Amino acid sequence: MTSSDLAPPFRAAYPAFLAIPTRWMDNDTYGHVNNVTYYSYFDTVVNEHLVRAANLDIRNGDAIGIVVETACRFHKPLSFPEIIDAGMRVARIGHSSVTYEIGLFRAEDDDAAATGRFVHVWVDRDRRRPIGVPAAVRDALAPLQVCG
Repeated sequence: MTSSDLAPPFRAAYPAFLAIPTRWMDNDTYGHVNNVTYYSYFDTVVNEHLVRAANLDIRNGDAIGIVVETACRFHKPLSFPEIIDAGMRVARIGHSSVTYEIGLFRAEDDDAAATGRFVHVWVDRDRRRPIGVPAAVRDALAPLQVCG
């Protein structure tokens, strides 16, 4: 991964946000959110947007997004109880894949506690073969796409 593959660390770089409360169970024995939980936050911000903005039918729709890549860079710890502002932008919309960039911020911070990538490949639910990104998904993600 190169520096150009990393999500930007500042709040202003993200056009969409979702507030996610940390939960008691998110903390590990060291008193901060466990590293694997950050990926759950990534999954939540992406899929909440798709369900809400693209009317994605996650239970019965013909197309599903399969996660094929994730990455996270940790900048500072998060812990319970905090509200995380999960920022999302779209780095690339390809024929069958979408690359999201995500920043996780404490409510009062402009610099990210963590930044990451999340890549979906869109597949036919039954055959699990790649298909084109559905039009409703493209339309919902286009306003979040950034150049660069």
